Amino acid sequence: MKPVLLVIAHGSRDPRHAATVHALVRRVRSLRPDVRVETGFLDFNIPSVQGVLESLAAEGVRDVVALPLLLTRAFHAKADIPAVLRDAPPQLRIRQAEVLGPSPLLLSALERRLYQAGLTPADKSSTGVVLASAGSTDPEAIAVIADIAREWRHTGWCAVRPAFASAALPRTEDAVRELRALGCAKVAVAPYVLAPGFLPDRIARGAAGADVLAEVLGPAPEVARVLLRRYDTASAGVLMRLTVSA
Repeated sequence: MKPVLLVIAHGSRDPRHAATVHALVRRVRSLRPDVRVETGFLDFNIPSVQGVLESLAAEGVRDVVALPLLLTRAFHAKADIPAVLRDAPPQLRIRQAEVLGPSPLLLSALERRLYQAGLTPADKSSTGVVLASAGSTDPEAIAVIADIAREWRHTGWCAVRPAFASAALPRTEDAVRELRALGCAKVAVAPYVLAPGFLPDRIARGAAGADVLAEVLGPAPEVARVLLRRYDTASAGVLMRLTVSA
C-alpha cells in the first residue's frame, strides 16, 4: 500500500486560506487517485495535524508521508512540524517530505499568474517584477528567495527584486519604487505565497504603485505537480526502508 499523504498547512483565521488549501488538495487527488490524501492544520483550522494522525492510527494505517505546505524551509518546517510529528501515535511510521520550493515549476506558475493578470510575453523584457514573499526570520529562507529572484531574472525579465511582507526587508512598496527608479516600463508584483491571508493582503497593499498584481499561487496545477514530486521522493524512501527492514 502506498503511504498516506498528509498535507500539513499552517492555518489561518482568514477563511480564504483553508478554502485554497482544500482546492489544492482536490487537484492533487484528481491527479493521483491511487494515493490517499489527507489535510491537517497547525493552527486556527480543523482538522488538526494531531487529530488526523490519531484517526489514521485508529484505522490501522502504518505509513504516512507528511508534506509541509510551505515554500521555504524555515521555522515551521524545521521546528513546528517535526515537534507535532514526534507526538504522533507510535505505531505510525512517518517520513517528512521536503518543502515545495524552490522549483522550476513554481517559477512557471508565477509567470503564468502574471500573464493571467494582464502581462504578455512581449512585455517581459521591459517589465520589472517584485517577487513578494511572506518573509521569515530564518536567514536560509531569505537567501532562498533572493536566489529565486536572481534565477528568474535570467529568464528575460527587465529586473526581478525580492520583497517581504514581514520579518525582513525590503517591503513590496520599496521594491516597486526601486524598479521604477531603474527605468522599467512596467512593474509587476508576483506574490510567492500559496493562499490568501493577512500577509498576502499586505503584499497587495504594497503593490498599489505597480502596474500589475498577480494572484497567489493557490491551487495551480504546477503547485500540485511539485507536491506530488515531493511525495514520490519521500514515499520512495519509506518503501526502501521497509524493503531493507524485511
